Amino acid sequence: MANIRSVKGMVGLVTGGASGLGRATVERLISQGASAVILDLPSSDGHKVAAALGDRCAFAPTDVTSESDVKSAVNLAKEKYGKVDLAVNCAGIAVAVKTYNFKKDLPHNLEDFTRVITVNIAGTFNVIRLAVGEMGKNEPDADGHRGCIINTASVAAYDGQVGQAAYSASKGGIVGMTLPIARDLAPMGIRVITIAPGLFSTPLLAGLPEKVQSFLARQVPFPSRLGDPAEFAHLVTAIAENPMINGEVIRLDGAIRMQP
Repeated sequence: MANIRSVKGMVGLVTGGASGLGRATVERLISQGASAVILDLPSSDGHKVAAALGDRCAFAPTDVTSESDVKSAVNLAKEKYGKVDLAVNCAGIAVAVKTYNFKKDLPHNLEDFTRVITVNIAGTFNVIRLAVGEMGKNEPDADGHRGCIINTASVAAYDGQVGQAAYSASKGGIVGMTLPIARDLAPMGIRVITIAPGLFSTPLLAGLPEKVQSFLARQVPFPSRLGDPAEFAHLVTAIAENPMINGEVIRLDGAIRMQP
């Protein structure tokens, strides 16, 4: 019989866990009997979210690009819950700027481009490299399984739109490192998978006018609406529970292909 896993009893780190996709993931993990540590900025609602979710949820104020912040978050999980089984990378930032603004004779700001790449790619990698050190100490199950990493890319990695050079490059970087890291960690029984969401109802989109939101929703073939963060969270737990999914990028997008 295949080795059926359950998230019940797992301990997960979730970056960007105070809002949007990350928060939905934390809420689902807790509801399914797991424990979770929220890694989010000190200015986020992390404290509030963790307090509302009870004893199996803790908050670690974290900048994902900081080695010491991520190390202390991993240590907090270890001290409070005894181990780390799962790391879900949802923290990310975006800018929308054209490569060159010919009207204003202005090139894309290099600092903005670099910041998006740093947070989205290096920040994701920082969490992976530090979390797997702890996962490697887990007792392997009958399959040799010790842990699972789930990253968040975007359909922009494939269908990047006008003004998305920085964002698409950063998400393409996450897609590109999925397989090599999965291969790196295979001997330790640690899986690496990336989800590429389409248009989801997150704080990032909620800031847009209602008309724009419904226009975007109509672009999705089926179901013709924005994704619910709970649907992202559902896929996270399904991946965590299915040991054969590894080294793959899964589009979660209602069959959308973004127009330029």
